[in-house]
Amino acid sequence: MACNANMMHMLGVCRTARLTSSIALPLGADKIGRGFYTSLSSRVKFTRKICASLAQAKPSASGMASTQKKVLVPIGFGTEEMEAVILIDVLRRAGSDVTVASVETDLQIEASRRVKLVADRPISACTEEMFDLIVLPGGMPGSSRLRDSEILENITKRQAADGRLYGAICAAPAVALETWGLLKGLRATCHPSFIDKLSSSLTVGSRVQKDGIVTTSRGPGTAIEFALSFIEQLYGKEKAEEVAKPMVMCTRDGSEVVKHEYNPVEWSFAKTPVGGMPGAERLSNTQSLTKLLREQAESKKAYGAICASPAVVLEAHGLLKEKKATAHPAFSQKLADQSAADTRVVIDGNLITSRGPGTAMEFALAIVEKIFGQEKAISIAEAMVFPYP
Repeated sequence: MACNANMMHMLGVCRTARLTSSIALPLGADKIGRGFYTSLSSRVKFTRKICASLAQAKPSASGMASTQKKVLVPIGFGTEEMEAVILIDVLRRAGSDVTVASVETDLQIEASRRVKLVADRPISACTEEMFDLIVLPGGMPGSSRLRDSEILENITKRQAADGRLYGAICAAPAVALETWGLLKGLRATCHPSFIDKLSSSLTVGSRVQKDGIVTTSRGPGTAIEFALSFIEQLYGKEKAEEVAKPMVMCTRDGSEVVKHEYNPVEWSFAKTPVGGMPGAERLSNTQSLTKLLREQAESKKAYGAICASPAVVLEAHGLLKEKKATAHPAFSQKLADQSAADTRVVIDGNLITSRGPGTAMEFALAIVEKIFGQEKAISIAEAMVFPYP
């Protein structure tokens, strides 16, 4: 049930911008190019407080990282796929045993942008299990589908009564947790469109809000911080920083995105390989894809890549000749031109490249801005609660 977070970021943003995309997916910041992006470690404000019930059973430092925690991520029709997949991906990177459960009659559900998500099991098969964490992704009508699941409601209420961690993101804090009475007397946040549904005296505007065993977050643009906050609660700060490290490595050193002036070109569509290994190698070995990329470049239409693919696909096939580009730190040394290798998103003419999961949102928004303009990119970013430009 593995998934590429780069792909999910791009798919969600590009579909919001009405770019056509098609994928069947089994589940398993702050400004582009203007020198204002601070490191993820400084944005993600981890708290040091772990709930008393967990603290009493806290293992040794060596045992903490090796102890696998059980996590439940429920999904339903209209779930925000970016939030679900990022939560699953980041928590699994930390070593959690993540169960994806469908509240629908089928295991395969259609998410908010028509991506097909496949759950591990139905929610009814989870009633006897004990979870270290239950976390609800948002989206609409996904959040209401979760809210209306009596089984999920009972499981989550038991989780709260037992003093174990639970949380929600986007619309789910207001639509599900608030409706179930699981935010009483607690500070919480959610997507701005649903903030008025929370208890007004306790509503906060921060991106991620913790209060005891409950953690809430605002939307797709906060999903990585949201997931990392749970890793710290489950495993400790050291493990959270370990998982965040690849994303922190991608952070700019204060330099701006590299941009070059060029004559107007036709941006009718973009070819953009995503990263991940061995995925990038398989893309590089697909002759039909490399042929399309070459034709795209020769006709001066948009093309690009993220993570390992700039080096493994584009560089390997001569598609970065006389171009500035970036790639994941583990692959950036393969780039012939190293002048922009440490930049989060690089735009050079009709080529756009980016570094990895932690830069996927900026990458997708940069593509949208190039094709549809900055106003469209800003409107999408605002809906996703992601600072841009």
